[in-house]
Amino acid sequence: MLEHSESLASNLFVRVLFLSVILASVPSVLFCNQAAAQVISDKKQAIDQLLASYIQDHHIPALSVAVVSDGKLLVSNGYGLADVENNVPATAETVYRIASLSKPVTATAAMELVQTGKLDLDAPIQKYCPAFPQKHRTITTRELLSHQSGIRDYKNDEETVNTRHYASINNALPQFANDPLQFEPATKMRYSSYGYVVLGCVVEGAAGEEYDDYMRQAIFTPAGMKTARLDDVFAIIPHRARGYRLTTNGQLQNAQFVDISNKPPGSGINASADDMGNFVAALYSGKLVSRTTLNRMLTPAKTKTGKNTIYGLGFFVGGPIGNYRGLKEAGHGGDQQGFSSVLYLLPEKQFGVVVLSNMEGQDNSTNFIGLARKIYDILMPESAAPGR
Repeated sequence: MLEHSESLASNLFVRVLFLSVILASVPSVLFCNQAAAQVISDKKQAIDQLLASYIQDHHIPALSVAVVSDGKLLVSNGYGLADVENNVPATAETVYRIASLSKPVTATAAMELVQTGKLDLDAPIQKYCPAFPQKHRTITTRELLSHQSGIRDYKNDEETVNTRHYASINNALPQFANDPLQFEPATKMRYSSYGYVVLGCVVEGAAGEEYDDYMRQAIFTPAGMKTARLDDVFAIIPHRARGYRLTTNGQLQNAQFVDISNKPPGSGINASADDMGNFVAALYSGKLVSRTTLNRMLTPAKTKTGKNTIYGLGFFVGGPIGNYRGLKEAGHGGDQQGFSSVLYLLPEKQFGVVVLSNMEGQDNSTNFIGLARKIYDILMPESAAPGR
């Protein structure tokens, strides 16, 4: 009986001692957590200040921005006015025309089909898109993805500022499909949004369903892109931003009307900053394609002579981007009437920035690259230290 009592007392002493140690450590743990939370809060505030100053200095009505760090969506916010006439603030849910940011999204869908064995990158494209006529040289999906197909881009302002509504991708093909190739496929890289229209046709053939439906199933839903969709000038789209331009004397105007139903796979997706931030996070997590496939997409494509180009499979990997703070860059810009955007990646850090704007301008997407780099320096100040 005595031994039992001594045992109980001993156990009680151990428990009290253990509890006292745990309780003693709680303040330090809370302090560490609070300090870390304060650092993150300070960095987010610095990003807010940077972006608020940017729209004021560059006379941009609105920006919506998403930041992915370590593969997770860290920041998603809006700045300025999505609709100047009605004084509607921009938010993370504001929906923009993302212009050519549509290309990496479409390319990801195509590479998902490659992964599942439904699409052969090196087969003639007519295997999947018989509506595109045979040319004197074979064109493959790999060449469409890497802008080496020889299919021309826009030839005049009338094509750039399209006002006709197209009900399907196949209906849009006659704009350019019967024209001769500009060069032998795989001999050079020349950017072509029309090449990505054909890629959309290929995706439909390989998937066995319409482009819009497949994008929703393979990309939008698994990535958590809740408001992403194809642009439609007739549809009521909640939170849609109005597009603007500046005149030569600096006056703000509504952008010229354009119907982008003639090129949905290359320039016709609508999305919010939340959507695109989730897209980047899903890319890094392997939800959409494997990391091996993503690495293939972010590797410079080669011509048939073995020369590297500045484009991979859906992403720029050279040109205005290349290397920052010793890290490889990748991404894409978007510019069209009323809107500019950029998708910026530092894959080794699983870092990404998406900037969506309702202001047109050929320099905007390039300037947004610099903005994305500044955001990286705020979040990773050690990388910006002298000597790095």
